[in-house]
Amino acid sequence: METVEARRFLPTWFASSIALAFAALIMGGHMNIGDPDETTLNRVIALAVVGLVFTLVNWVLGSVVKLLAIPFIIITLGFMLLVINAGLLLLTEWITSLFGVHFFVDGFWWAVLASLVISVFQSIVWAIISE
Repeated sequence: METVEARRFLPTWFASSIALAFAALIMGGHMNIGDPDETTLNRVIALAVVGLVFTLVNWVLGSVVKLLAIPFIIITLGFMLLVINAGLLLLTEWITSLFGVHFFVDGFWWAVLASLVISVFQSIVWAIISE
């Protein structure tokens, strides 16, 4: 029997991958996915791997961290969510580098900006695919 989480995994992975691609496009050289010298297919595979790792990191670690940080999220009026998501994005960068996948974010504050862009685009993609 499938759980709700299992049915939501593929759409979440897809939405995360699309949002990461838009963030990389908007942020220019401050965030890159895939080696620019690679073929388009290899860059799409890198995007899929980064999206997969980002989705897994958010589902496994992000849920726990956000639950524990609820008081700080309330006190900071949600700004702490951007900080948490930036940390998860940087963790994704580190994990993907272990697999030899090129994913680069130019520091913590660029990761905060990227997490904002990713959140907005993820919401847009979710609104489109959930109809």
